[in-house]
Amino acid sequence: MAISMLELRHIIESGFLPLECRCTTSATNELTIEILDRTTGANLAVGGIDVATLGTSRAISELIGELRAELSAMSQPNTHLPPQTA
Repeated sequence: MAISMLELRHIIESGFLPLECRCTTSATNELTIEILDRTTGANLAVGGIDVATLGTSRAISELIGELRAELSAMSQPNTHLPPQTA
């Protein structure tokens, strides 16, 4: 990989600002990303990401976009449920 693990972590964590994001790596070069949106309370943790798949800026950008979309979907109210009656 042409990019260092420290730099990769910094790019990913910066890609989620102003949200709280923490990246950790395992001994087997798998990445775990934890994202917390304190405004909505949404919390997302994704593990088992093979670092070898993040060798290009496009791959990193796509990963960030996918995780942002997933986090956004989690914080949206579920409009498919029928309204509750009191």
